Amino acid sequence: MDAAGLFRKDLLTEMFSLGLMGIEIPEQHGGQGGNFFQSVLAIEALASVDPSAAVIVDVQNTIANNILLRWGTERQKSKYLPRLATDTVASFALSEAGSGSDAFSLKTRATADGDNFRLTGRKMWITNAAEAGVFFLFANAAPEQGYRGITCFLIERDTSGFKVGKKEDKLGIRASSTCELILDDCVVPAANIVGELGKGYKIAIETLNEGRIAIGGQMTGLAQGALDQAIAYSKQRQQFNQPIANFQSVQFTLAEMATDVEAARLLVYNAARLREAGHPFVTEAAMAKLFASQIAETVASRAVEVFGGVGFTKDFPVEKLYRDAKIGRIYEGTSNMQKLAIAKGLLGKH
Repeated sequence: MDAAGLFRKDLLTEMFSLGLMGIEIPEQHGGQGGNFFQSVLAIEALASVDPSAAVIVDVQNTIANNILLRWGTERQKSKYLPRLATDTVASFALSEAGSGSDAFSLKTRATADGDNFRLTGRKMWITNAAEAGVFFLFANAAPEQGYRGITCFLIERDTSGFKVGKKEDKLGIRASSTCELILDDCVVPAANIVGELGKGYKIAIETLNEGRIAIGGQMTGLAQGALDQAIAYSKQRQQFNQPIANFQSVQFTLAEMATDVEAARLLVYNAARLREAGHPFVTEAAMAKLFASQIAETVASRAVEVFGGVGFTKDFPVEKLYRDAKIGRIYEGTSNMQKLAIAKGLLGKH
C-alpha cells in the first residue's frame, strides 16, 4: 500500500465491520457506543503496524464523528451517523494553500442563495479525501466579519460543483490519501450547515484540540512499533558470534527508546483522561502531541540504526516508520503551534 500510495478497499471494509470507524457513535446509529479514550487506544494500536491505517481511523472518529456528535442537528445525526459507522469515510477540510498554521485566513467563500449556499474555492492537504463520501468543509460566509464568518458545511461527494482533485505524492503515510478539493459554484443546502452560521471557527478549534491527543496516540503507536522491530532484530542479528542485543551500547539504546515511548504514552493517556473527565486539557493535549511527535521521529531513526545497513532499505518496516514519523510534527498543528499553545496555557495559569 505504501509503494502504491493506495489504501486497500478490502481493509477499509474490514475496519468498518470491526467497528473501528464508529467507536464513539451510539449503538442506535450503528456504532460501538464507546468513548474518546477507546478511539485513542485503537489509533495507537493500528499505528504500531501502519500509521496510514491509524490516521484513517483517527480522522473518522476524533474529527468527523466527533463534530457530528457534538454539533450536528438530530436530522444530520440520523442521516449521517449510521453511514459513518458502517460504510462511509468522512473527511475534514479546513486547510488551504495560503492557510496552514494560520488556518482561519481561508479564502473559500460561501454566498447565501435562498435556502442554499454557493461555495467557491480550493482546499489543500485534505486527509481521507480520495476515499471520503462526506466532507466537513469550512468556508467563510461573511468575509467582512473575519473568522466570525467561518462556517462548517456538510458536503456529499457527488454534489454538483464539488470535485476531489490532485492526490499528493508524499514522503510518508503514503497509503493515507491527501488531496486538494475544488469547489466551483458548489450548491449546498443551508440545512447542511453544521452548528450555526459563523460557528465554524469554534467547531474547528475545539475539534482540533481533541484531535491532537489522537495524533499523539498515533505517534506513540508508531514509536512502539519501531521499538518492537528493533528489539526483535537485535535478538536475531549476529555479530562477533553473538546477538547484538548482548552489547551494552545496543541495550542502552533500546532502554532510552522504551523510556521515551512510555513517557509519550503517559502524556497522551493523561490528556485523554482529562478530556474524558470534562476537565481542561488543551495544554496537556499540546504537550502530548509535541512530545509524541518528537520521540516518534527519534525512536524510528534509532530503530533504523539498530538495523544497520538493512534498516536503510525497504526490505524492513523501520524505513517506512521513519518516513511516516515526519508528518507528526506538521499536521493538526505544527510543533511550534503546540509550543505556543503550551506557553499560553502556562502563562494563563500564573
